[in-house]
Amino acid sequence: MYKRFSIIMLAVALSSCGTPQQKASALEENKEAKSLLEGIWLDDNTETALLRVKGDTLFYADAATAPVAFKIIGDSLITYGARTNGYKIEKQGEHIFWFHSAVGDVIRLHKSDAENDSLAFIHTREIPVYNEVIKKDSVVTYDNVRYRGYVYINPSKIKVMRPGVSEEGLGVDNVYYDNIIHICVYEGRKSLYAKDITKQMFKGVVPDDFLQWAILSDMDFMGVDSKGYHYQATVCVPDGASCYMVNITAGKDGGLAFELVR
Repeated sequence: MYKRFSIIMLAVALSSCGTPQQKASALEENKEAKSLLEGIWLDDNTETALLRVKGDTLFYADAATAPVAFKIIGDSLITYGARTNGYKIEKQGEHIFWFHSAVGDVIRLHKSDAENDSLAFIHTREIPVYNEVIKKDSVVTYDNVRYRGYVYINPSKIKVMRPGVSEEGLGVDNVYYDNIIHICVYEGRKSLYAKDITKQMFKGVVPDDFLQWAILSDMDFMGVDSKGYHYQATVCVPDGASCYMVNITAGKDGGLAFELVR
């Protein structure tokens, strides 16, 4: 049965028994076993390329999944991404590699000897291409004055890594790209306020353990009052149902105030 653990837990488990020499040996990286993994590995059942190993890095065929560093320690494959994952090795040889997945299945791989299998790991579009910035605007009236608020959602090259599990049961880092959102308010042609909003500005407002996996996904202009110009931001985990709504007040003195929507 597959057991997920961190390097710290592995160290504790290995240090609980055996002589000092045995403990030191168990914690050392098995570089010989690691060198056997160099190359491209295919699924035994489908003949599909799943993994490519080069040096200290393990690459996935899925373009949306980030490469990870890895080691072989004892009888386990350890990967180091957004999270540390451990996989018990069932069998390993020069052309065979079997190990337990995160869901308990045994993944059976064999080494490729075909050069064209390397094409599965050539990803020409790492960064998505957007033709235009998403623009939203709305008009409100306050104290007999008309204000127009704008939102420009600008896709960026800022990567957000979110841990997930692949179809094969491997712990992977899915790659997403954050947004930078520009907000501005006008009275006629007169610019009253303008600011770029980034995810980092929500630190201390949105819980850190959520924010690290999330992106700044949306923004709406809500209105104007004596306190300033009001927007509402949406911070979401990609491909998930979890979001936080945050009210933003842009003061007429240029300051910003953030308040989590309860």
